[in-house]
Amino acid sequence: MSNNSLSLENKVAIVTGGSRGIGAGIAETLASRGAKVAITFTSESSKESTQKLVNKIKRFGTSADAISIQADLRDLASAKHIVETTVKAFGPTIHILVNNAGFLELKTLGTITKEDYHQVFDVNVRAVLFMAEAVVGYLPKKEESSSGGRIINIGSIMGRMGYVGQSVYAASKAALEGFTRCWAAELGPHGHTVNQVNPGAVDTDMIKKSEFDEEAVKKITPLENRFAQPQDIADIVAFLAEENSRWVTGQTISASGGLQMY
Repeated sequence: MSNNSLSLENKVAIVTGGSRGIGAGIAETLASRGAKVAITFTSESSKESTQKLVNKIKRFGTSADAISIQADLRDLASAKHIVETTVKAFGPTIHILVNNAGFLELKTLGTITKEDYHQVFDVNVRAVLFMAEAVVGYLPKKEESSSGGRIINIGSIMGRMGYVGQSVYAASKAALEGFTRCWAAELGPHGHTVNQVNPGAVDTDMIKKSEFDEEAVKKITPLENRFAQPQDIADIVAFLAEENSRWVTGQTISASGGLQMY
């Protein structure tokens, strides 16, 4: 957990896919800086870990607070449910949306099914679009707030690379960069920023599923020859959520320890 003098005090944030890994790190870090965080999770197996994180945040003893929301982002009704639950808990303004939830399916061309495609794109692309659609009307009004809203999309360096078995996943993460740039142009006049963070190899359950040669990847990661920890990514996201990042928008940041340099 990282504290930056409650720079997000009383801000309201939604973090999708926040039960573990990068999402949990982001939710805790935003809360450590004073934010009230709605943390979404999908499966019953994630309920306990999400509630433990909520309870931990509630004990911070600051303006921070948290709720958990169970929602399947493949369901188009889930975005409205998440936003309405957040507003009911924390008030009418949502300052920060972190589209973190993601799904990884490893399949090579010739083996990819329609179901594989939809599983990846429904979570990684469609859900991101409709979460933003649901939140945009609740972002701070320019005339009522000195700082605008923040939308932060979590992509992957795979969106700009080519690896065997990653075509559908890579395409889904590349699509987010298009969202990020266009939304930055659309929302900029209202004072809102939209940015993307592309992690490289992060020490999470998802990386263990990806079948990489861990030691080989560490060896070609210039910074300290290691995997990132979720906190490494969370601190970058927290900066983009803060007022200090107000002149950064439409950007995709490679958070990969130099594994990929833009």
